Amino acid sequence: MVFASLTFLFFFLPACLIVYYSFPQRQVRNFILILFSLFFYAWGEPIWICLLIISATWDYFAGLWIEKNLNRPFLAKIGIIASLSVNLGLLATFKYADFVVATVNSLTGLAFTQPGILLPIGISFYTFQTISYTVGVYRREVKAQHNFCNFFLFVVCFHQLVAGPIIRYAHVVKEIEGRVFNLDDFYQGVYTFCKGLFKKVYIANTAGEIALQFLNKPITDATVAGEWLGLIMFTIQIYFDFSGYSDMAIGLGKMFGFHYKPNFNYPYTSKSMTDFWRRWHISLGSFFRDYVYIPLGGNKSHATRNILIVWGLTGIWHGASWNFVIWGLYFAIILLLEKHLLMKILETTPRWIQHSYALILIVLGWDIFFYTDLNRLVQSYQLLFHVLDNPLYDYRVTSALSANIYWFILALLFSTPYPSRLNEYFLSKLDVYLSQGVIFLQNIFLLGVSVVLLVGKTYNPFIYFRF
Repeated sequence: MVFASLTFLFFFLPACLIVYYSFPQRQVRNFILILFSLFFYAWGEPIWICLLIISATWDYFAGLWIEKNLNRPFLAKIGIIASLSVNLGLLATFKYADFVVATVNSLTGLAFTQPGILLPIGISFYTFQTISYTVGVYRREVKAQHNFCNFFLFVVCFHQLVAGPIIRYAHVVKEIEGRVFNLDDFYQGVYTFCKGLFKKVYIANTAGEIALQFLNKPITDATVAGEWLGLIMFTIQIYFDFSGYSDMAIGLGKMFGFHYKPNFNYPYTSKSMTDFWRRWHISLGSFFRDYVYIPLGGNKSHATRNILIVWGLTGIWHGASWNFVIWGLYFAIILLLEKHLLMKILETTPRWIQHSYALILIVLGWDIFFYTDLNRLVQSYQLLFHVLDNPLYDYRVTSALSANIYWFILALLFSTPYPSRLNEYFLSKLDVYLSQGVIFLQNIFLLGVSVVLLVGKTYNPFIYFRF
């Protein structure tokens, strides 16, 4: 099940809210959230519930073991090794087994049969969350959770189970054990959810349809302008797709008393790649920083090696394909260049040059992300820079632009903070009751447009489900 679906909006979410708020006891509410979360996860692939339960149970007992033996470092280390081995082993098996076999076959000429293992939805997200818990206990940053129901809720809560943000146990433990209802938070959660839904359904889905019209063409039928337009549309799609889903998760959290940290901060307004990766998928970047980059030595020891490792892992985390590895290393090289040379130059240039520099590199990076076929990726770059003898443009480009020009302007505006700031300024000039009334009307509008589009269109993918 996904948030941007009629089943979720009109059946699952209302039922969950009604049952949840029918019981004042926190432990009962936790249990209700667990049951609804398991149903939510089982909606598409019920078989993977077993894997989810096994992973959570293992880390629950690993946390208890580590805490019990903190004064005996060798035994505590056994616990953290066991946790990491099982978590990363499951992730490697289910996500990368086919990729490893295919790579070995291509390098050696052998013909090993690929396992054909399906990827459990959300495994990349909940694996990192449970790792953050056991590592946190090992580092004495958090205490082990002795109530299995409370720990299980941290792992399976449907708000962030299948697509993040990556939630750390330390950020939510107090709310798991003692959250209180706040009406203002609930209203804000509804607004954040509706805004995320609108971003996903109206902007991301529209961009995705246009992108596929141009990027899925055979190279012989493509044009230079068409390839650029398709790539720009994919750039819009992936941001509004993932940030919209993150907004919906954050909004749902507030409806139930949880406060998740923002996962995006207008990344397309960045002035460098360093700036971009402080704004894009913040929960993933901070995870690799705290659990890989700094333990390797950070900036103090072998910084270049550490950056290459982190970005290689960042790439492969996104998908079991060589294009994702290349995508990660592409950013690693740019970040290293900025660290040692480019940042000093960029800081002396006007802002529009900094923004242009960042946007061009971001868009070119998404080309690597889109094409899993490396041959088609090379052809795409040749086409973008007019190395191939393809036409510059044709009627399909002008037709797509003219038909979507107002939508395109709106998408560009919403990728900046200005509409949000203007709305906040406008609401601040109203009294409390009038501002709440305006927010209510905004919610009705955003939800209404999204529902109409969900009813009228069948194209409703979610890019990050494959991660």
